[in-house]
Amino acid sequence: MFNRGSGVLLHLTSLPSPYGVGDLGPEAYRFADFLCESGQSLWQVLPLNPTNSPTVNSPYSSYSAFAGNPLLVSPDMLVDDGLLTADDCCLDERVGNGRVPYEKATRLKYTLLHTAYDRNRRDIDGDADFNRFCEENASWLETYSLYVALKERFGWVSWIEWPAELRDGQPDAVELWRSNMADKVRRVKFFQWVFDKQWRALRAYCNERGIRFIGDLPIYVSHDSSDVWQTREVFKLNGRRRPEFVAGVPPDYFSKTGQLWGNPVYDWERLQQRRYDWWLWRIKRNLELFDIFRLDHFRGFVAYWEVKASAKTAMKGKWMPVPVDDFFGRLLEEYPKLPMIAEDLGMITPDVYEVMNRYGFPNMKVLLFGFSGKLLDHPYLPHNYRENCVVYTGTHDNNTVQGWYQNEADKTEKKRLEEYLGHTVDPREVHWELIRLAMNSVANQAIVPMQDVLGLGQEARMNVPATVKGNWEWRLQARLVTPDIIARLRQMTEEAERLPRENVNSPGELSHTS
Repeated sequence: MFNRGSGVLLHLTSLPSPYGVGDLGPEAYRFADFLCESGQSLWQVLPLNPTNSPTVNSPYSSYSAFAGNPLLVSPDMLVDDGLLTADDCCLDERVGNGRVPYEKATRLKYTLLHTAYDRNRRDIDGDADFNRFCEENASWLETYSLYVALKERFGWVSWIEWPAELRDGQPDAVELWRSNMADKVRRVKFFQWVFDKQWRALRAYCNERGIRFIGDLPIYVSHDSSDVWQTREVFKLNGRRRPEFVAGVPPDYFSKTGQLWGNPVYDWERLQQRRYDWWLWRIKRNLELFDIFRLDHFRGFVAYWEVKASAKTAMKGKWMPVPVDDFFGRLLEEYPKLPMIAEDLGMITPDVYEVMNRYGFPNMKVLLFGFSGKLLDHPYLPHNYRENCVVYTGTHDNNTVQGWYQNEADKTEKKRLEEYLGHTVDPREVHWELIRLAMNSVANQAIVPMQDVLGLGQEARMNVPATVKGNWEWRLQARLVTPDIIARLRQMTEEAERLPRENVNSPGELSHTS
């Protein structure tokens, strides 16, 4: 699963598209071809779950940890499948190829999705593939589809503001509303079905060409989600169903006051009593979607930062223990060869490293962090790596390499970079210098954000932690991907002996053991 290789980090929303936001359509296949041509074997994406405007379109804040994002559905592929016509997709409203205009793109995409459903609603119930999808995913799909229908019915307010019988999940009330809203529920299922079909087709195309997908599994879920509504007993909620404590991290590299995420924290005692069934469902779902997944905020599975829900910042929280060995022991009972990367950035204590080493989970190394201290013993510099890790030039939460060098790195950091490289740095080439360091390291996997492959500045940054405006909007301009860039990346990959093997895991090969 973790043979020597390399890949590119690019979220699907960043792909070019005439519909305002990247999707699973033709440009995704062109990007897969680019990965093949440049010798890459991995495509890393951010979470694929539904996004929404109240959480500023963050893929880490969703109504569901299991559902796919309908914004990623390609209208062009719906045309190919006969669910839309080409005339349906003639755009009356220009959305451009700049940054993602989420409001316009959402309005356009959902208009087309509703058209596809309305035109085919009579045939859906008799469609064997649709019925198979609904049956196989009923454990989360039944609740999610009703949840979304109810959100729409009650003006998108949080579920804690619904009528008491629905808020509390009383079975008779839930089934009555499900019956009365059958068409709206079926519509939501339809959106999930077409997402699933398009995702599986793209993944198969990539796997056939030696490319595996790395997904991203956030540790926490949103309070206003079908997950908490459905399984509220595994979260620390008060008598009013509101979070008693919320998640975050103490002050660190990204924020002087810490990060107050606001997600409800888990009741690990209750999870342990249930033998972690909710987490097993979630891991199963991610292994159905991805070849490998990155477990976000790994340190939170050893001890997590708990903050009172009334707090204004994350500074006055406390570390709370997790039954870590019991938890990972249970996961590995079900999935002995868990294809997981541990995201271990931030404030990491020795006990976290002990857990990663004990279970053999590969961790992350970020080159942009490597020049902030002494070169000799810095853990993020390649001479201190072991094979069982994944090196990144940067992540979606960092500046680009060029943005870091031009706007963040001070004279000392630039001097350390030149000392480490052994030569003067041409500012125009600094991104290639770090890509070469990553490629030539002993790390089993090297991942480069697409912005760094292109040498883009801080205007191309994907996310600035602890901020809410302007994130998740960057989009790839296809004209920037030139033959010279493809050839240079392939040459670096080949020289570092990271070209892909002929065969990789096929979709579904990493299956449940029971």
